[in-house]
Amino acid sequence: MKKITLFCSAGMSTSLLVNKMREEAQKKGADYDINAYSLNELDKGADSDCILLGPQVRFALDKVKKAYPDKPIDFIDMRIYGLMDGKGAIAIAEKLMGE
Repeated sequence: MKKITLFCSAGMSTSLLVNKMREEAQKKGADYDINAYSLNELDKGADSDCILLGPQVRFALDKVKKAYPDKPIDFIDMRIYGLMDGKGAIAIAEKLMGE
């Protein structure tokens, strides 16, 4: 099982995207553990296979990369996030994980 962790400012809207991502992963038969946390809970990324940041915390990309220099990290495109595009967000995560 691969673990995908999302960080945002409060975790509310991102939890909606997580649900869409879980639905998409299930459709694909992919075994992903996907969760969202507030950026204040940065320690939750320690055992992640990849980390995605919501567009509202894109400014923290360098901070997160510094905290986890060995993990693939990127932000979710604003369009994908705004549309709650689970398939698009999964695609970003899979690219980061080399899948």
